[in-house]
This record gives sequence, C-alpha cells and structure tokens, in this order.
Amino acid sequence: MAAPMRNPKDSMTSTWRSWDRSKWTSSHWLLEILNVHHIDLNQEVPVHQKTDKVPYAPELQFHRWVLLHAFVPLALHQLYINYVGYPSVWLVFIFYSLALEFIAVHETHVLRRMGHKIGFFDGDKHARDGVPDVGVDKTARSLLSVIAFRPMLTTFLTYRADEGPASMRWGWVFFETGVYAVVLDFWYYMMHRSAHEIEHLWRFHRTHHLTKHPNPLLTAYADTVQEFIDIVGTPFITYATMKLMGFPMGFYEWWVCQQYVVFTEVLGHSGLRMKATAVNPWTWLLRLCDMDLVIEDHDLHHRKGWKNSHNYGKQTRVWDRLFNTDIPRIEGHDANIDYVNTAKLPLI
Repeated sequence: MAAPMRNPKDSMTSTWRSWDRSKWTSSHWLLEILNVHHIDLNQEVPVHQKTDKVPYAPELQFHRWVLLHAFVPLALHQLYINYVGYPSVWLVFIFYSLALEFIAVHETHVLRRMGHKIGFFDGDKHARDGVPDVGVDKTARSLLSVIAFRPMLTTFLTYRADEGPASMRWGWVFFETGVYAVVLDFWYYMMHRSAHEIEHLWRFHRTHHLTKHPNPLLTAYADTVQEFIDIVGTPFITYATMKLMGFPMGFYEWWVCQQYVVFTEVLGHSGLRMKATAVNPWTWLLRLCDMDLVIEDHDLHHRKGWKNSHNYGKQTRVWDRLFNTDIPRIEGHDANIDYVNTAKLPLI
C-alpha cells in the first residue's frame, strides 16, 4: 500500500532566503528587515559531536541581561511622567508592546551571534530548521500577534494612570517573579500535556511540532487556537491565579515577570549548545531540587516527541519532575559540562 501523501502545508523546507527578492511578499520583507534569522547564510556554524563538552553559561549574566532590558523602558516611562505627566493606558500599551518586541528582536540578534560561536544541539545530525517557505506568512502574523495581544489584556487589567514605575513594590518583585514562573508553568504544563494526549486538542498543537530543531522565530509557529492560548489564555489564567493567591501583580511587576518569561521562551527555542538555565529568581532553589530547566530539555521535547512526548514545561522542570514526564539529557548531562570555557551572553 502506498504511503499517504503528506500535507504540503506541513513542509519545513526553507529556501526562501535565497530566492530572487522580487518574489518576496511583505511577510518575507518583515522578517528580513527585522533580521530575526537564526543564522547568517554566509557564516559557518560550528558542529560538535555528542561527546564534546558543552560550555556552561553562568546564570548571573542572564539576570543582568533581563533586568537591564526591563529597566530601560521603566526609566523612560518615569522620565515621561516627570516632565510630561501620566500617560494614558493606550499610550502605555503601545510603548510597552513595542519595547517587548524590540527586546525580543535584540535577543534574537544576540543569540544568532552566539550560535555562530558555539553551535547547536544535535548539530552533528541536523541543522536548525529555518522558517519554512510555506509558513512565512504564518510566522509574520505570529510575530505581529505577539506585539499586539501578549501585553494587551494585562495592561488594561493592571495599569493605573496615577502610578508610575517609581511606585513599584520592590519588596514583592523578585519573590513574585519566581512564583509567577512556577504558576505559569503549571498552567502551561497542564494545557501543553493535554494538547499532546487528547486527540481533539492535538490537532491544534501539531503544527508547532513540525519543527524538530526549532529556532527562536519558530517559538510562536502554531495554529491560531494555540497562539491564542499561549499569548492570551495562559498568561491571563496565571495573572488571575496570582491575584487569588494574594499577590499585588501590579503593571510594573508584571512587566518584569514578562521579561523573564519572554527571554526564556526565545532562549528555549534557540537550541544553542550550552548549559543555560531558564532563569528566574528561584532558579537556585530549583537547581537544588533538580527541577531547573535548561535549553536541551525543550529541544528534546521537539526532537524526541511527537504526539507522545515528555519535557512539557517551558519555564521550569517542576511539574515534569513531579509527574515523571522528564527524560535524561543527551549532551548537556552533568558529566559532559565544561565549566572552564564558559558561554557568554553579550548585552548588545
């Protein structure tokens, strides 16, 4: 019996960057102008064997990167208040949406440079997937959706026109950020695992798993239903849970939480060959409990899993460890880590 024909829309072939640019659409140009590619076509990518040592990426540099980039928009906002007055909720929404996108795009640029220095997991078997020819429009729409919808709901729920960044509850922010990551990951884990194990839900999630070797731009490569759940549904449920637990969850605390979350989502789909933790203020405690998440964990979720999978968490391994759905690391296990030649994350 002949094998069933594969749906052309499932193709992950990516050749469009070498096309005649007269054939490009506005979506192609958007990705090109933002320069959010995972590699430069004219530069070599190092290839490592599975037994080659994996460089360790010190955690402190990730905190520094996230907090510095979170602080700049807050500082600009406070200056605006000092010299102009309190902005409207719409102006705040537009400003922080653009800031969120700018920071994520900048992170993609930085990670691309790192990729050309240290390579990627499973690089001896397969290169990173590019944005597929059939999925350029989908990817561009996903990118624009993240700008428009991720900050919208929480901005209108939490922003108070008479409060500026100087009013941030610093006593809460770091404790709150750590709790947020664990709570968000609980709801994400439940929905993510359900999407794999329930047939009706799997059809909305399968598109995201067409990539076995993702790159940061494929973070939001998914069907519309999953996009909505990831961008609006899960963050809203997490916000509501935090409020019910008694946390203030003001706008500015939420902004810091989002910076940690988005940084981890982009990093987690990069496949960079380094032992880098999904950072949050509680990572030190999670590491003591062997519940910290690293890049290879989510990379293995894509590479080794289809409908039946594992490593469902995306911010921590708390729920994978508790529900016994984690699997061993292949290259980044403890015996194969190079703590001398460490990986450095540039700030700019």
